[in-house]
Amino acid sequence: MKPKQQRMMLLGAALVALAGAGALAASALGDTATYFYSPSDVLAKGVPPGEAIRLGGLVEPGSVTREGATIHFRVTDNAQATAVAYTGIIPDLFREGQGVIAEGKFGADGGFVADSILAKHDENYMPPEVAGALHKTETAGE
Repeated sequence: MKPKQQRMMLLGAALVALAGAGALAASALGDTATYFYSPSDVLAKGVPPGEAIRLGGLVEPGSVTREGATIHFRVTDNAQATAVAYTGIIPDLFREGQGVIAEGKFGADGGFVADSILAKHDENYMPPEVAGALHKTETAGE
């Protein structure tokens, strides 16, 4: 084989290997991706039970109750609200009226069971996903 043909074969093999690695990485990422939803998105799109999602919005004032180690509250985007149950230690900064992201799944009964709770870190911060979802519902209502 001529040197030019060897280089072309090597280049072709490298491109095939690169495409394979990219497809493998995309497949692995797709299996672990957790999608963000606001309560309005949950209602509009109908998230299936058992699918891992991130539910974000504001903790609805007056909705926080405790039953032993389990805390129940509602997440709202000022248009819709979704009930959440979480068992575990909540962040120190978790409060009514503040931004929150709950990671978890909807159960067969339709209730959202959170595996973890992420709260804001100071009085001026709101997670970008939450701010975008709130802005979207505010502009849709006008």
